[in-house]
Amino acid sequence: MPDSSAIADTLTFSPEVTERLDRTAEWCQRNGQRLTETRRLVLGLILSSEKPSGAYDLLARLRPAHPKAAPPTVYRALEFLLENSLIHRLERLSAFVGCSHAVECPHGCNHHDEGGMHRAQFLICRGCDRAWELEQDAIAPVLTRAAQSMGFRAEAATVEIEGLCAACQKAGVTPVRRPKTAAG
Repeated sequence: MPDSSAIADTLTFSPEVTERLDRTAEWCQRNGQRLTETRRLVLGLILSSEKPSGAYDLLARLRPAHPKAAPPTVYRALEFLLENSLIHRLERLSAFVGCSHAVECPHGCNHHDEGGMHRAQFLICRGCDRAWELEQDAIAPVLTRAAQSMGFRAEAATVEIEGLCAACQKAGVTPVRRPKTAAG
């Protein structure tokens, strides 16, 4: 792997993203984790993107800084970031978006409801492919209770709501119809 100074010269992030990466590195250290240079770069690429990023898009954007990067390089970084609630996977898009909840939680945790679920809901625009995270406290308990009523213990819940954002509606954008996946 190239040394950190060579990477820093090749990929630069905005001051806001750099500050968030620094806070994430501190959070990882406090929680017995390590934000390696590759993990930091992958997270930085995700946080720098206006749209959810797919694994191969991340790989292509990572290669200028890490020419020998291969799909497993990105997938291992994504796995770490997902396991530590630093990103979310949008199943419908097979793409990833950043999550600041774990790092910025004033309680030092990444789960709040009685079921231990990280609550995440996303609005996904079918016109511009952007996604916005919501964190509505009322939704997770309802889903948890519904699951419990069926004898199911929910461990995570991500709700994906597709439609058109205000900007695309105003511009008269015709939404892109995505093919149904096995999950959707």
